[in-house]
Amino acid sequence: MNRHQIEPVEPGWATWLLLGGRGSGKTFAGSVWIDTLARKSKVNLALVGPALHDVREVMVEGASGIKALAEPGDRPRWEAGRRRLLWKNGSAAYAFSAEDPDSLRGPQFHAAWADEFCVWRKPEAVLSNLRFGLRLGAAPRLAVTTTPRPIPALRRLMAEAGTRVDRAATALNAKNLSPGFLAHLTDVYGGTRLAAQELEGQVVEGEGALFGVEDLKRARGSRPAELDRVIVAVDPPASAHGDACGIVVAGRKDRRAFILADRTVRGLSPGGWAAAVCRAARDFDAQEVAAEANQGGEMVRNVLRQSDCPAPVELLHASRSKAARAEPVALLYEQGRVVHCGDFPALEEEMLALGCDGGPSPDRADALVWAVSRLMLGKAAEGPRIRRL
Repeated sequence: MNRHQIEPVEPGWATWLLLGGRGSGKTFAGSVWIDTLARKSKVNLALVGPALHDVREVMVEGASGIKALAEPGDRPRWEAGRRRLLWKNGSAAYAFSAEDPDSLRGPQFHAAWADEFCVWRKPEAVLSNLRFGLRLGAAPRLAVTTTPRPIPALRRLMAEAGTRVDRAATALNAKNLSPGFLAHLTDVYGGTRLAAQELEGQVVEGEGALFGVEDLKRARGSRPAELDRVIVAVDPPASAHGDACGIVVAGRKDRRAFILADRTVRGLSPGGWAAAVCRAARDFDAQEVAAEANQGGEMVRNVLRQSDCPAPVELLHASRSKAARAEPVALLYEQGRVVHCGDFPALEEEMLALGCDGGPSPDRADALVWAVSRLMLGKAAEGPRIRRL
């Protein structure tokens, strides 16, 4: 099994969201998770698919379904009349269709697996009814496997505090696919929005998005040997614990910005995220730390000083919305003047959501906007001037 096919190891999660490309092994991951739970002890489980046909043909009896995991003499038994899968120890997994949200009223479960969430016609209605039924056992949990689409319901699910997100590109499961499948689709769709969504498992831009997949794909490049200036931009969390602190390192050379690293951290105290900022500044020999001060004001500067920040701290005050601040930066991407020196899937996913409704706070993307704006726009981007005498 690949790492993305194993449930999160960190404690405290209520929903495991696996976003994967076509053929990335999402169904196998869900099947293993359900089968493992069913064999540990006697439990009631829910299987929810786009339709009952999908539950049986894909989740239960498909090539990567639950029944395919076990040896022939040890497979759970499908009872078509009661639409349930039975294990020898008495565990049962009941099939439900996302076409009928009300069918989930009444039953109760220890855990549930929801497949292809993004093609459900009423995803939030089904999800809410399902969650009201997760009331058995000490810690009921939900696994959601889907190829992503830029729908508000998915963005809101990703934003929930108890959600842990894993991503899986189709290429990670290439050894289990037809030899020519991936090569052909990459040749035809490589670099497009469709490829990012269907092969890489990324949540691409939706209506109103400021950044486009094509612009981000075109932004791939190498770091120059020398940079004129390097800064660390920080979007501090709004609360002392739990929220993400966006930390992005960027440099400038020849009127172009280079994104060097995404050091974003989550769930740390002010001292914890300040230490991460200072570590990034030291690692990249930054000449400045630029931090948004709307949330914490001078507190932001003070915690950075207490962490022995190696670079001067410039406090930035936002007078416009995140989307409005991002518009001139998006234009720089269209002009090919920003280069990503590495793979930053979580950062790019937030960028693709800027301007769209719903979804998590774009902490990484906001830090990037501050970094590029500071380097490329306004007086701070002009650099030293030479006067002729």
